[in-house]
Order: sequence, then structure tokens, then C-alpha cells
Amino acid sequence: MNGMDPELEAFVPFFPKADLTDVEKERQFLAELAAGIPAEDVEFEDLVVPGDPDVPIRIYRPHEAHGTVVWMHGGGWCIGDVVTEHPWASRVAARSQATVISVGYRLSPENPFPAALDDSWTVLRWAHENCDDPDLLAVAGHSAGGGLAAALALKSRDEQGPPIRFQLLHQPGLDDRLTTWSARHFTETPWYNRAKAGQAWAHYLGGQPATAYAAPARAEDLSDLPPAYIATAEFCPNRDEDIAYAVRLMQSDVQVELHQWPGTFHGSQALLSADVSQRQFMEIGDVLRRALT
Repeated sequence: MNGMDPELEAFVPFFPKADLTDVEKERQFLAELAAGIPAEDVEFEDLVVPGDPDVPIRIYRPHEAHGTVVWMHGGGWCIGDVVTEHPWASRVAARSQATVISVGYRLSPENPFPAALDDSWTVLRWAHENCDDPDLLAVAGHSAGGGLAAALALKSRDEQGPPIRFQLLHQPGLDDRLTTWSARHFTETPWYNRAKAGQAWAHYLGGQPATAYAAPARAEDLSDLPPAYIATAEFCPNRDEDIAYAVRLMQSDVQVELHQWPGTFHGSQALLSADVSQRQFMEIGDVLRRALT
């Protein structure tokens, strides 16, 4: 693919076909993949947040942590949990020096919208009540998790929920309509393409019409939301909807930092040997540390 970072492109032939037809198969593949990726040496513990239902979480506590991040994993709302997210959540904690709460929300298609958002909301409210400083609370996530983070910011604003100081949206899934240039043209991109995005949204929505809490790009009013950092990958179907969301936030007087990573594709930061992947994790940590200071 013209313009792809050469360190990333070398791995593309080893990626499986982008597909969510067999969700159980994809869950097993992710579990095997995550098990082979080293995590950062950060103290952590597994807990359960009381709710209806209860929500499993994994809390990372770096030494002298400052601020709290509620972190939602990616996986098209269909795959992933606190165990498969361990390599990534531990890196976010180590680099941000913040307490990170990784959320094990319910997965679709067994539990379509709003299950994942409800679970994330339960954890956000619990975090606000139990963190060291409730004024230093951020929401963050990658891909589907980034979409959940954006939805939490909207819901908390609308319902006078916990005050969110910052939202970090990394290649977030924001728009089920898939009408942008990148969503229409990236049909052969590695790991995530138009077809897989369509499958993910179909599983997540479960035949329901999308609301702004499911697809934040549908929100008509983006004012009075917390400052945001939005990162996009060049070869990602989500790219243009993410950039459009960032522009709309700015036009609504919300402070935004937007970083378009050239030569990358959706989820490519998982290839840790690439220099650009290391820089992405360093930036995530720096941004969160600065926001929670």
C-alpha cells in the first residue's frame, strides 16, 4: 500500500483477513495474540464493580499515580476483555503515570447497545466515587473503546454525571453510517476495513436505530464537552469521521488536539517494534499526564 510505514508494512502479510463473521473465532485469536505480547511492569488488581450486572475491571496503579483514566478496550464492541487488553492498558498506565481502570464491558452481538455503554457508565460513576481526586478523571479508549469514551462524555454532560476532565479518543468508532471518503474507499486495509466496520456496527446495534450515545457523530450538539485528544490512522475507515468530529468539537468551542499518524493503519500500534508505534504510546501517555496535572 503506497505510503505505509515500511516497518508496519512488513507485518501486513501475517495479518488475518479482516472479518467479524465468526465472533468466537476472533475472540480466540485475540486471546492468543495478546498472550504473546509483553506488558509493562505496573501493579494491578482485578475487581468487580457492583451494578446490574456487575462489571469486571482491572486497575493499574503506577507508583505515585496522579489522576484516574477510565479505559475502554477496542475490538468492534465484539471482542476483547481486561485480560486481552492487559498489554495496552498497562502501557497507558506506565506512560501516563495515572491510575488506569480497564473496563470489561459486555460484548455484542450477545449484548447489543446499550450494554457496553451502560457497563462503562457504571464504572465511570464508581471511579468518580472511589478515586483519589474526582476532579482529575478522564475517559479514554481505542477504536470501539474510543467511541464509548466519546459517548460517556456526551452522557455525562447531558445527565449531569461525573465531571470528566478530558477525553482521549484513539481511532474511535463514531459513525455507523460509513459515508465518509475513508469509510467508502478503505476496503482492503489491514486488520480493519469497510466490511469489518459494517459487521461491527451491525453486531453492536443489533438492528436498533443508532442514537448519539451509540454513534457520537450523530450528536447534534457538541458544546460543553471536555477537552479532547483525537488520534487517527492514515489507512483506517474511521479516519475521516474522526477528523470531522474533531473539527465539530473545535467549532463548538471545545479544545481539541488532533494527530493524524501518517503511514499507519487501524490498530497498527500493536506492532510494538515499529518506531511509530512507540511514539504513539509515548504521546498517549504524555497527553494524559498533561491533562491530569
